[in-house]
Amino acid sequence: MGPVRLPLRVRYHECDPQGVVFNANYLAYFDMASFEFLGAVLGKPTGLADYGVDFVVAESNVRYLRALRFDDEVVVTVRISHLGTTSMVLEFDLARGGETVATGTNRYVFVNGETLTKQAPPDELREKLVAYRTAQADPDPA
Repeated sequence: MGPVRLPLRVRYHECDPQGVVFNANYLAYFDMASFEFLGAVLGKPTGLADYGVDFVVAESNVRYLRALRFDDEVVVTVRISHLGTTSMVLEFDLARGGETVATGTNRYVFVNGETLTKQAPPDELREKLVAYRTAQADPDPA
């Protein structure tokens, strides 16, 4: 299993008056891709709730390399770049036609699903994340 890939098409309302995708929409693309990631790892995008946890974004970074415009077809690729005790960093690559147009990261902190206080994810969830991270690094172990 390789990294999660989410294909998107830039919609008109995501662009500014110059016809370029407004910068905050890159974070929205990353957010959509993070839900695809959860679906791939846990079987459904809302799978964290099954473990009594959630995660919240603690930090986001975006590096803009090329402009995106209305109707561009892009693919967001998601990888786990770090898995800590109570946090995880997802790395995003946004590409158009094989050319990277933006990169970014989100650092998520795991929290209790009811109290929203920081907590380590349960072992079963951690094992799934570790297995996914290992598989993305070596998609063909044979």
